[in-house]
This record gives sequence, structure tokens and C-alpha cells, in this order.
Amino acid sequence: MRTWIREPLAILDREAAGGLVIEGERIVERVPIGARPSAPVDAEFDARAHVVLPGLVNTHHHFYQTLTRACPPALDKPLFPWLEALYPVWAGLRPEHLAVAARVALVELLRSGCTTVADHHYLFPAGLDEAIDIEVDAVRALGMRAVLTRGSMSLSQEDGGLPPRSVVQREDAILTDSERLLARYHEAGEGAMLQIALAPCSPFSVSGELMRESAALARRHGARLHTHLAETEDETDYCLAHFGHRPVDYLETLGWLADDVWVAHGIHFDDAEIARLGAAGVGVTHCPSSNMVLASGRCRVLALESAGTPVSLGVDGSASNDASNLMIETRQAFLLQRLHEGAARVGHRDALRWATEGGARCLGRPDLGRLTPGAQADLALFRLDELGFAGAGDPLAALVLCGAHAADRVMIAGQWRLIDGEVPGLDVEALVAAQREASAALLTAAGVIA
Repeated sequence: MRTWIREPLAILDREAAGGLVIEGERIVERVPIGARPSAPVDAEFDARAHVVLPGLVNTHHHFYQTLTRACPPALDKPLFPWLEALYPVWAGLRPEHLAVAARVALVELLRSGCTTVADHHYLFPAGLDEAIDIEVDAVRALGMRAVLTRGSMSLSQEDGGLPPRSVVQREDAILTDSERLLARYHEAGEGAMLQIALAPCSPFSVSGELMRESAALARRHGARLHTHLAETEDETDYCLAHFGHRPVDYLETLGWLADDVWVAHGIHFDDAEIARLGAAGVGVTHCPSSNMVLASGRCRVLALESAGTPVSLGVDGSASNDASNLMIETRQAFLLQRLHEGAARVGHRDALRWATEGGARCLGRPDLGRLTPGAQADLALFRLDELGFAGAGDPLAALVLCGAHAADRVMIAGQWRLIDGEVPGLDVEALVAAQREASAALLTAAGVIA
């Protein structure tokens, strides 16, 4: 089946001004402006009212946190006190809660134009041993592309870590489950729909030995590695006090300074550390909304990119954002970086690159995030007929500057997964009701609400 996405209003790739030809799961041709495809097509989609982007790639999220948005005990706190307020709430997470939370997060992302998502799930209280399996089911039900990271926490407060005993696991159990998930779900190579990565949560919640063992295990399976790094100055102080190293130095001692690693936040790096990260090819996920909500600081995106680091965007958890909308996050990144770097140094195309190609690079997926022949047919199409776009001169710039927030159409692997802004067959009202019920149950069990 060959389909021509015909004559878009605007498109991110200048060489495809006349549209794209999709065959099966791939893009096979870029059509120049005023031209027709080089070979006959079976169908045409009139895109004259649409701005076409590669599907957005979200490289850092915590699905379960959609249950604790604007949670009263965590309001107006920086990261460490914020975590300490929420860990007792999250300790009550049950399988049925996570199933709803994951579906909500994924639907929000899909409706914002996101086609590929990396979720970092590191919370495994009693009874939630199959958390990643639950997320697999949610991803497959929506036909989305995902890298699900098997996170972990093994150091409780009694061991010198930050989380309470109720949410950590034994390291042998973590590694056993990690191997199970890699063997069962991890797909390798071009076109993979579901991949597994290993993601010890952070330097203050796992041991160095678990970091090393996780790296060895992931590399045996050809999988990637992920963790939080350099999010706050508190983390730097912790690493110096406990390991005698700053976070980047500590990462290097563990064998994690490599191009199969991407880290979340990456705020508190000095110039020398940025150069080392770039030379090693370590990717960084910029999470602007979360970093601003928690007042953690600002990721130095341009310096990282100049050093050779792939930079992507992440919505982070919906308890520190508090949304799962990657198009809104793209605008946030644009505004924050422009504020600090200057109007002449950061443009709308930079932000769109971070949201697409940058995400694909962090995940080691050259088949995603681009509109070139051979790439996967993952597309996000936006209309500009809302009041907020009236009078906009440059359609691509309007997506970022005028605050696009909802895609009209989304294609994943050549299949339409969002049509007229809605997921086919999804009862949104029922999903909202289920989310409210799950959130209320979690907060009631923790004593947050009566």
C-alpha cells in the first residue's frame, strides 16, 4: 500500500514540500514542491491544511505519576523534599492503578503528537512485581512505539539512600526481573516497536554494584541504559559525600560514560564535564517544565550539543510537570533556552529538532525522528485553524510560538493511531473517571485525603 501524504501546508523537511510517500511501515519518497510521486500510489491523504512533523519522541517519563498531579503534600518543594513527601503515597501503588495511569499518560502523549515514548518505572512496592508487563499491555493496546526502562531502587533510608524501605527491592530480584524482561520483550533493530532498557533510578537510590551489573546485563542483550543524573545540587553534594566523586566522575567509574547511555535532566555539569559527555556520546534528556516546577536549574542544551551530546526532550513525571504533552514541552524548551541563550541562538527549528531527531538519537534509533526515505512512517500532523493560530505567518514557527498542544492526525509505523484528534474507539470520559477513581484510592490509602 503506497500512500501520498499530499502537499502539506508546511513540513519540517524542506525537501518534502510536496509531501511524503508511505509504503508499508516506511517513508519511501520525499516529493518536491509542485511535483507528483515518481511512481503510482494507491491512496492520497490531502494534507493542505496540515503541518507535518516526524512523530515526537519523549525520552523521559514516569507514567505512574499521573495519579499524583498537583498533590498537596508535594507542592512548593524542591526535589529531595518533594520525593520524601511522595514516596509514602507511591508506596500504595497497585497494579490496577498503574494500568490506568499508564493508559492516561500514553493517550495524552499520543494526542500531543508523540509516537515514541520512553518510560522510567523504578517503583516496585509489594504486589507490583509485574509493573513493566502492565505498561507493555498499555503500549500495545494503543499501537505506540516505546522503550520501557526497567528502573530500580535498592538503597533505602536505612542504607544511606533517600527512599523508604517500602519501595526498594533486593538487588538480586532486580537483576533477575531485568533479565526476564529483556528476554521476553526487547526487540532489536530497525522498526522495533517495543524495547527494554535498564535504568537504576539515581546515584542516591542504588548501589554502585547494581549500576555495574545492570550495565553488563543490558550490554549482553544489546539494550540501552538510562538514569537520572545531575538534576540538583543536592545530588552533587550526595555523590561527593558518599562516593568522593561528582556525578559525571561517578558515572565514569561505573562504566556508564558511553554512547549506549542517556541520562535525564543533566543540569549541573561544568564545562569539562560537558566536554567529556559529548566525547563519550552520552545523551541528555532536557525536562524544562519539571526543572522549573522543582526549581532544579537549567540544562545547558546548546553547550551539550556543541560538545557532541544528543539532546532530547522529556515531559518527566506528571507529578512534577504536571502534564504529559510533548508539544507543550517543546515550546517550554524553546522559551527557556532562548531566555538564557538569546533570540539569535535558539529558533523554533531547534526545539522541533530536540523533540524529534534528538529523541531518536538518545534512544539509538536512526530510523525514527526524521522524514527521510527509509525512516519509519511515524508522523504528527497539526492543523492551524484554532483561534490561537489566526494570522500566523510561518506555519512551522506557529506550532512553537503560538502554542500548539493537540495533533489532528498521528501515524505510527504507517498506521493512523489518532484521527481528528481522537484515539479511535477510546472512551475518554470513562478513562478520566477511572483515573480519578484510581488517584482517589491511592491518596485515601496514604491519608492525603479523607
